[in-house]
Amino acid sequence: MRAKKGPPDFILFITTLALLGIGLVMVFSSSAVTSNIRYDDAYHFFKRQLYWAILGIMAMMVIMKINYAKLKGLAFPLMIVSLICLVLVITPLGIEVNESNRWLGVGFLRFSPSELAKLGMIMFLARTMDQNLSSIRSFSKGVLPYLLLVALVGGLIMLQPDLGTAFAIAATVFFMLLAAGAKWSHLGAVFMAGLGTILAAIAVAPYRLERLVAFLNPWKYAGDEGYQTIQSLYALGSGGLFGMGLGRSRQKFFYLPEQHTDFIFAILGEELGFVGACLVLLLFLLFAWRGFRTAIKAPDTFGSLLAAGITLMVVFQALVNIAVVAGALPVTGITLPFISYGGSSLLFTLCGVGLLLNISRYCN
Repeated sequence: MRAKKGPPDFILFITTLALLGIGLVMVFSSSAVTSNIRYDDAYHFFKRQLYWAILGIMAMMVIMKINYAKLKGLAFPLMIVSLICLVLVITPLGIEVNESNRWLGVGFLRFSPSELAKLGMIMFLARTMDQNLSSIRSFSKGVLPYLLLVALVGGLIMLQPDLGTAFAIAATVFFMLLAAGAKWSHLGAVFMAGLGTILAAIAVAPYRLERLVAFLNPWKYAGDEGYQTIQSLYALGSGGLFGMGLGRSRQKFFYLPEQHTDFIFAILGEELGFVGACLVLLLFLLFAWRGFRTAIKAPDTFGSLLAAGITLMVVFQALVNIAVVAGALPVTGITLPFISYGGSSLLFTLCGVGLLLNISRYCN
């Protein structure tokens, strides 16, 4: 790589730390009651999240200093490891949580293979698209292979079951194909195929269909599938302009399920109000700006696609999560990057940011 190495993107770095700091505060605030009742320790979830945050920051700093071109060789092995882990998680080796097999590991040292698969897919796509850029406008050679890969990875993830993560990966692949220069007609066919797959996945799983029906009229199903959405809206509405005050949420007292994971943004809006919610939205917009700026200014195609993929994954997940919390989308199970409780999600997201900061060092 001939580009001269400089300092990483300072705004992107500070934005990431700001989101991470807000996340740690909100994980403690939203989970303290549940932690105290379940584990007799109000800091239980916070300590775990802090541990993963420290580990993630260390990984981010190390990855940030290694020339990202040298990491290109990890794309294939990482993709293979991701596929193996996705297979293992649906075997008896997988750890079941809330009727879903999404974890591997022992005790506290466990991780979600789907989080590894997100980063592995992005790196694999960036490398292979870079190598086969001249074929990207061909459906059979440039688009179909990625559709088959998405079908394989997405299918394994849906067996856990986890439709939300499969959807996020598919959407990221779609936009990376767009960034690489695939034809609009091919992308239209991909979109229709993806939409058909989602509808089929909803139709074969009664609970997904119930969520969709409840989304259309949550008040009609207030005591069942619409309960979580309604409680989330109560939390956001109670926050008003400036919020009820940090730590003073009412909904976290076992009214709102998943209050420190999928629906942590509702607790944030209740405690910090419209102003606090807008601050988080502004930080994600800053992240998107600097991430896409890095993708545009990257010195090579691999770096450009890698930066675009990482930025797309983070921003897309954030938009979907916030839309779900606000009742604009059905409940999907997608967490809020940097802020929701989840160790492996935080670790691999920070690894992705490390790559993004790495690429930014070579942007003139």
